[in-house]
Amino acid sequence: MTPPIIGLTGGIGSGKSTIALEFNKLGIETVDADDVAREVVSANSPTLQLIQDHFGSDIIDEQGGLNRTKLRDIIFSNNNERLWLESITHPAIRALIQQKLAAVGSIYAVLVHPLLFEKGQESLCDAVISISVPGTIQVERVTKRDNQTVAQVRKIMDVQYSQSDRDAKADYIIKNTGKTGALGDKVKHVHIKILETLHEQ
Repeated sequence: MTPPIIGLTGGIGSGKSTIALEFNKLGIETVDADDVAREVVSANSPTLQLIQDHFGSDIIDEQGGLNRTKLRDIIFSNNNERLWLESITHPAIRALIQQKLAAVGSIYAVLVHPLLFEKGQESLCDAVISISVPGTIQVERVTKRDNQTVAQVRKIMDVQYSQSDRDAKADYIIKNTGKTGALGDKVKHVHIKILETLHEQ
């Protein structure tokens, strides 16, 4: 039986993985939609074959996996191609996410998903946490981490919900200003609130 699902969402560079680790420390299992998305298009997968048929063999790297940089350049400069890719990958990702959530053994599960609201996947969740982070910090983190230009990062941010829209739809907000020491306490605070709500149900 699938446990209660708490969505954890935030824009690129908001610290989703770091916050997910804090939940893990509290004994809460997490399912990361980005990890699932990578699994769905792993080497020799049916979904990767469909992508190769559509975009050509240039989209495959030397190891037989997906050349993500090349694909990202295509889909963020061509909206029709992005929509086609999503029509192929999103149903496969959703099915595998649900399978992994059903296997979680902790009192609740955290679904880490950058596009939770954009893709309507909040419908899988009993409550949602939004990570609130200034846009300047997002850009700074991602340009350092992924070797992307400011313009490339801004393009990705443009197809994601704005911070205010995300926060308005969430049940809980965790502010991540970059001070990792305080982050554990913030996660613990939300964890206690979630447990209280679950006990009331």
